[in-house]
Amino acid sequence: MNDSLYGASSALALGRLFAQGRMTPTEAAQCALARAANAPSVFITLTAQRAVAEAAAATERWRAGSPRGPLDGVPIAWKDLFDAQGTPTTAGSALWRNAPPAFADAQLVARAARAGLVCIGKTNLSEFAFSGLGINAHYGTPVNTLHPGAARVPGGSSSGSALAVALGIVPLAMGTDTAGSIRVPAALNGVVGFKSSSARYAFGGVTGLSETLDCLGPIARDVADCLALDPVLRGMSPVDVLAVAPGDGALEGIRIRAPRDVLDDARVTPGVRRNTERALDALQRAGAIVDARPLQAVSSTFELIATRGWLGALEALERYRNLLQTSDAARIDARVRTRLQAANGFPPERHAELMAQRWQLMAALKDELAGAALVMPSVAHEAPLLAQVESSPEAFADTNLATLRLTMLGSFLDLTALSLPISSDGDTLPTGLQLALPCGQDQALLTLGLRVAAAIGSN
Repeated sequence: MNDSLYGASSALALGRLFAQGRMTPTEAAQCALARAANAPSVFITLTAQRAVAEAAAATERWRAGSPRGPLDGVPIAWKDLFDAQGTPTTAGSALWRNAPPAFADAQLVARAARAGLVCIGKTNLSEFAFSGLGINAHYGTPVNTLHPGAARVPGGSSSGSALAVALGIVPLAMGTDTAGSIRVPAALNGVVGFKSSSARYAFGGVTGLSETLDCLGPIARDVADCLALDPVLRGMSPVDVLAVAPGDGALEGIRIRAPRDVLDDARVTPGVRRNTERALDALQRAGAIVDARPLQAVSSTFELIATRGWLGALEALERYRNLLQTSDAARIDARVRTRLQAANGFPPERHAELMAQRWQLMAALKDELAGAALVMPSVAHEAPLLAQVESSPEAFADTNLATLRLTMLGSFLDLTALSLPISSDGDTLPTGLQLALPCGQDQALLTLGLRVAAAIGSN
């Protein structure tokens, strides 16, 4: 069993190893389970028995020359908001630690299983998925041991899913994204995160947070794996990723809008700014046309969120309002409970106001982009020190808002978005480049993402 070969392989690369007979899905599952067992707090539940059975079946299919697709036998992990038959869905909360086991798989879990992917387990997250930092007082906060020095926040809320990929436990992990919960941990840990448009994937069997803003998507080693997983999650036939692989001049004439005012904001750290500028230079060398002019819809959305509040907070409060009125509320992490309760201060008409503004700004940005892709940093800073964020409720709240600021825009406007790791100068922690297109253009974004990632060196 070649653990190092497993840990260095993308999902599609594992499929090629299976086809060549250099590794079996059973060996891959054994590697994944062993690595998961040695990664504290990354998983809430391991589904070892299921993984062994699914991997054995996939191994037989590859030996018979009849795999179900290029991802047959590839290990995958699921944020613990997705139901997996026979396991409780905790949503990262102590309240549901002993919840009844799920009667059936969530729709996406079932589709992945039908395509032969091997369920390794359920990953850790911010409680109720309501934080961009990934801290969890109930199940422990997972830490990226690849970061040098003192422990840093993993990013959230899909913290465990991002670290499961970054640490080489699995090549694919599913997350949810309401304000940046896929893109933030992907950026802070140097992996790829794909936030789909809200209507792209089925939500059956997923514990939600915001009826309007919730989106689903994978975290992976590269964009090609996201592109390969996309039809599986949609219940469609596999695609030949090689057929859309970028070639020379793949970005020639592609239009990019990278508003300079966003990058020059004082809240963007020098390291993030340098890495983003380096990536934009690489895109221009590859033939892209980069336009740095401000976008009014972007500026207006930032201002609206800052002055009128966060739509997701209003909807999260509605979801958990009854719970907050019971004695069980005392068992919720105080930082999460405070954020939920803060939305009580909004007037009743605020939700309708924000929804009306949302539709107007979605249309305005699409018009302003006029076919161009939007590019900005995923997060304005590198991963903060865990001790600093845990030092006080105020530090937690301020850092959480700062961490989510640049991804909240894409969530509010239902953009489909990728966070791509940016090659650094060696002096900075991982940072991410956020690439986005208007709602519904997911396929175009994934295809463009392949080209952009190749140009900036993140594949």
